[in-house]
Amino acid sequence: MIGNETLGILYVVGTPIGNLKDITLRALETLKSVDLILAEDTRRTSHLLSYYGISKPMESFNERNSFKKMDNIIGRLKSGMKIAQVSDAGMPVISDPGWNLVRRCHEEGIKVEVIPGPSALTSAVAISGFRGTYFYFIGFMPKDKNRRRLLRKIKDNELIERFAFFESPERLKKTLEDVYNILGDCKIFIARELTKLHEQHFYGTVSQALKHFDKVKGEITVVVEKLEATQIPEGEESQNLETGE
Repeated sequence: MIGNETLGILYVVGTPIGNLKDITLRALETLKSVDLILAEDTRRTSHLLSYYGISKPMESFNERNSFKKMDNIIGRLKSGMKIAQVSDAGMPVISDPGWNLVRRCHEEGIKVEVIPGPSALTSAVAISGFRGTYFYFIGFMPKDKNRRRLLRKIKDNELIERFAFFESPERLKKTLEDVYNILGDCKIFIARELTKLHEQHFYGTVSQALKHFDKVKGEITVVVEKLEATQIPEGEESQNLETGE
């Protein structure tokens, strides 16, 4: 449904994933102009707003309270309010809360505008050394039996050559063990604390990663390339560009 110009606007605003300087001018302008900011964690967002001298009313909007607050927020948007939705880091909705509000706005004819920003997913894929044309995004890797079930499905799916996911430090080693046991000694790229002071990259095989990572802290993004992943013969990409194929 096309947005009704007489109503308010929901802005989906990308924010830094670590370094507070990784924010667009448009995002800052938007946060300064709105009537209300919906934040996954108001304490995290307060730090960002304070850094840029922005003072705006703010409310929490997360997985625990989003459905409860939905009608009230939609009512305020219908009254003409301009509201920004942000997550703790990166783009809202991408493995973060907020999809339900965006969908409800579409259903109610309320305009939704995206203010693009950083994403740990695309940042990790970009520096992984793997092709970024086709990859499967899992989000946060599930636990235990569900994780192993998912990895077996990925193994059997010939269309999936590379996949990316977020993982907690506490479960990283168990996840790597499951990847090794089910998919073999794949090539892997692990990014820890992207854009932050102690950013760390690992590129190698799963077995090497298991030896490298013992006790680990911080936010982790993983990209895996299956053993049977098709490699582009040297010169084929440039040939395709020349022929337009």
